[in-house]
Amino acid sequence: MEEFFTKVLGIPADTQYKLLESVIYIVLIVIIQRIVKRILVSKVEDLKVRYQWQKISLYLSVFLILLILSNVWLQAFGSVGTFLGLVSAGIAIALKDPLVNMVGWIFILIRQPFKVGDRIQIGKFAGDVIDIRLFQFSLNEIGNWVNADQSTGRIIHVPNGTIFIEPQANYTAGFKYIWNEIPVLVTFESNWKKAKQILTEVVNKHAVLLSGEAEKQIKEAAKKFLIFYTKLTPIVYTSVEDSGVLLTLRYMCDPRERRLTTEKIWEDILDRFAQCDDIDFAYPTQRFYNNITEGKPEAKAKIEKPS
Repeated sequence: MEEFFTKVLGIPADTQYKLLESVIYIVLIVIIQRIVKRILVSKVEDLKVRYQWQKISLYLSVFLILLILSNVWLQAFGSVGTFLGLVSAGIAIALKDPLVNMVGWIFILIRQPFKVGDRIQIGKFAGDVIDIRLFQFSLNEIGNWVNADQSTGRIIHVPNGTIFIEPQANYTAGFKYIWNEIPVLVTFESNWKKAKQILTEVVNKHAVLLSGEAEKQIKEAAKKFLIFYTKLTPIVYTSVEDSGVLLTLRYMCDPRERRLTTEKIWEDILDRFAQCDDIDFAYPTQRFYNNITEGKPEAKAKIEKPS
């Protein structure tokens, strides 16, 4: 066999032994990695922990293979310096983007701007992080053509190097709640004070249990980030728009339950407003206003009678 490969393929005997040795090492490490994965990792019930150990075993196996192969093949070069110089030159020219992605992967692991399970937005992409690999991470996309941060069903693969050029927003790191607002517009003729009282009762009903837990989260997040919130309880703000009085409900909710809480709050609002004859929703309409007949007594236009 040695003579055959030497004469037919032109592979020296020394190189043949190195190839055989490399294949044996690779096969052994792969077998050991799969045994560890089947016997130990598969018994972990927590999905996140199991996922992390699977990644650790994979990366450790790749590292050992590279370490062993470098030890086997470096002897074929005149010196380590020559080898590293040639490899570095080739990598710098041909593998710029993969290198940036590898550095991004290291940054993600060490700095942890996000981790598997977090809901993030990076550039124009938003979703739940479902995988982090050497060159890219994957998102279960939300938003886009679907309202209220619901899943679209698409998986987006984002290069790790993107974290160095695009801003990132993390919905769940440190402080695990977000502020949500629901605008409710009532007509000028409605009893807006009564409407505001109803909205305050409704929003407190759905968010009151959250404030205590949110306070704990803020205290924990304040140890890592400079976060100041003086008011965590729900509130209703009043403002005026062209078509009526705008009452804005502001409350905290879980990022993944924003649509659910919005639905429950709106259903309660519709039920409560339906029982009130002095509250109407406002919407774009057209009307003619006669100040002389409809204006307030002290605000009507003065009409001078001809002498």
